[in-house]
Amino acid sequence: MDKKRKSPKKVKKATKAEIEEIKQRFLAHYPDSVTELQYRNLYELLIAVMLSAQCTDKRVNIITPALFEKYPDPLSLANADLDDVKALIKSCSFFNNKAKNLIKMAQSVVENYGGEIPLERDELVKLAGVGQKTANVVMIEYAGANLMAVDTHVYRVAHRLGLCDAPTAVKCEEQLVKKFKDNLHLLHQAMVLFGRYRCKALKPECDDCFMADLCKSKAQFKV
Repeated sequence: MDKKRKSPKKVKKATKAEIEEIKQRFLAHYPDSVTELQYRNLYELLIAVMLSAQCTDKRVNIITPALFEKYPDPLSLANADLDDVKALIKSCSFFNNKAKNLIKMAQSVVENYGGEIPLERDELVKLAGVGQKTANVVMIEYAGANLMAVDTHVYRVAHRLGLCDAPTAVKCEEQLVKKFKDNLHLLHQAMVLFGRYRCKALKPECDDCFMADLCKSKAQFKV
């Protein structure tokens, strides 16, 4: 179920010309943007993205080395002891449910996909703990798929720039796809990085921001 998020203060919508300019600026400032999650293969990427839900990439990168060392493939994870997996990821938010889903995911991969992580969105979402956003992020990062994934950073940035007025992440994703159309894999990660390091939830760095003249929300943060 796509939960409604607390929307930023309603702002004026970006025009078609502004949308194109926003798109080009993101591509110019983040031309080779990729995830900050650390992984070596599709299996590790999927696990890292699953763990990153409501948890920082920095924390996930601290957790995963020991997890990957002990459970280097779907077969080993499918046969893992639940309490052991919980112990390995206990510093991650919602570690109890995530541990259960990791094992169930691996079991499904072994039983239904011959031990290979499926690189298709419609198949990924069939796995335990893998929703649309997680599947999209995996496809974006690993396959350069022309998809958009909306996390808290993308959602915030989209609303502040007048790109979106939707109350849910799924609806926001639909609006961004319709407006941007292509280069979505690069734009997704650009918006993540922009939201994480500059257009932050609290005390956004508006001074000298390359989007300042296009921002519909900067007046909210002036003192």
